[in-house]
Amino acid sequence: MARYSIEISRTAEKQLEKLNRDDQRRVGRAILALADDPRPQGSRKLTGYDDVFRIRVGRYRVLYSISGKTLIIIILKIGHRKDVYR
Repeated sequence: MARYSIEISRTAEKQLEKLNRDDQRRVGRAILALADDPRPQGSRKLTGYDDVFRIRVGRYRVLYSISGKTLIIIILKIGHRKDVYR
């Protein structure tokens, strides 16, 4: 299976910087793991979107888009579970 490249949006980058160090590490590891498996166990497709998925990392959620043709994963948002979907 081919390895995907990961791009992080400016918004997601700022949201990641606001997390404390331990959460940054956990979320960062989960994002890097998406390069090998873009649809890991527990990932869900968001309703109302064609190619947007989410993964849970503790109380945080990572929203991302998969481009299968070009093998790119774009991280759209990172946030607490109560705020990320707004």
